[in-house]
Amino acid sequence: MICFFDTNVLVYCMDAADPVRQARAIDRLARACDQGTVVLSAQVLQEFYAITTRKLQPALSQAEAQAQVERLACFEVVGSSATSVMEATRLAQQHQLQWWDALILEAALRAQADVLVSEDGQHGQRFGKLVVENPFL
Repeated sequence: MICFFDTNVLVYCMDAADPVRQARAIDRLARACDQGTVVLSAQVLQEFYAITTRKLQPALSQAEAQAQVERLACFEVVGSSATSVMEATRLAQQHQLQWWDALILEAALRAQADVLVSEDGQHGQRFGKLVVENPFL
């Protein structure tokens, strides 16, 4: 099973201020590693670094955030192109999505993921074979 992880779930893995969500996020990532393939996008890595060094309380140091990004980069990471951005614009319009969510959805679909693990979106919503799973419900 291919699981695509949104930034928010990965940030919660680092968020000691919310131990319940942190535990759920860590558990979901561990289960995904045991069950199959974890896929991320370059956007997820970028957002993870920005959020964990600026918005997380307490914030990670730049060196710790870099180390975490290096660990995350060991998973399959899909990039973006002009074509993928254009497809995201179509998805945003078709499904009434926020821009950054449309980019995540496009990357998950391109990665042929079975599950999009995200706090955003409607739990159980389907996009073809891809289903959105909110691990915090």
